[in-house]
Amino acid sequence: MIRHGTPAPGGGRLPVKPPLPPRDGVAASRLYLPDGPWRVLGDFLPGRFPHIPPVILAARLAAGDIVDSDGVAQRADSPYRPRSWLWYYREAPAEACLPFDLPILFMDDRLIVVDKPHFLASIPGGRHVHETALTRLRRTLDCALITPLHRLDRDTAGVLVFCRDPTARGAYQTLFQSRRVRKQYEALAPVREDLDLPLTWRSRLEPVPGRFVMHEAPGEPNSETRIVLEDVFDTTGIASMPVQGAGLKKVGRYRLYPVTGRKHQLRAHMSGLGIPILNDAFYPEPLPKGREDDFGRPLKLLARSIEFEDPYTGRLRRFETRRSLPL
Repeated sequence: MIRHGTPAPGGGRLPVKPPLPPRDGVAASRLYLPDGPWRVLGDFLPGRFPHIPPVILAARLAAGDIVDSDGVAQRADSPYRPRSWLWYYREAPAEACLPFDLPILFMDDRLIVVDKPHFLASIPGGRHVHETALTRLRRTLDCALITPLHRLDRDTAGVLVFCRDPTARGAYQTLFQSRRVRKQYEALAPVREDLDLPLTWRSRLEPVPGRFVMHEAPGEPNSETRIVLEDVFDTTGIASMPVQGAGLKKVGRYRLYPVTGRKHQLRAHMSGLGIPILNDAFYPEPLPKGREDDFGRPLKLLARSIEFEDPYTGRLRRFETRRSLPL
């Protein structure tokens, strides 16, 4: 992540304060202008945003909706200034309001800890802009300074920590980056009788080109998870079971302790071991399009707790979800 006031790729520097304030809890987007042959912005922007009709781009420029780092509105014939920034508000697609609450577990002058529900994204991105934990918090508390200290997958529920004091963010962020934050997750997944648990699973996770998922690849491991089987449930006779649970005779409740924090790490590790988390829309194989948002069948993965020594007080901070994973 590029911080304000720090050098950007190619030498451009972000302003200390963005020229556009957040709108309805959503921060303005920014665009870096690289070196290139363009003479005016009207030559550059259509190639940068090929998915937006040129007439829409022209209308936004004519309306002054795109500004430079000083807040000056730009036009199609404005000179192209390489190694500088443009700012604008994203035109977000219509979003349905998610029928799930976002309880605040803890709040002081520096931290806000929430109990995120399934299906709510942590931060704006893609088709989810307004219906995110960050946007809801900024809007509810009327505080544009709130920033995330880590993230949870949209499909994962549980403890999520934010910082509300920009001067304290670096100290807390360092805890996460240096692996001094202890996280515990809970999951429901099939039981493999031949799998010797508990175990520590290490593998190399790499993104699958053109897809949203990760896969385990040959090479030096870059991810590590401690996996403990806590309980085993006999599901014989249960009339309704989750998507991947249909026909299972035994389901396990697992405790997962990630040492690293790769994208989809827990989901990919459990799937790689042959015990994919119940209701996972992407592992081991993606569900048909349109079935990933079945609110009645959430991913059976929960960020159970998080703990660390507070860099300001030295005291142990521990936060635990109030949610559960029923069969």
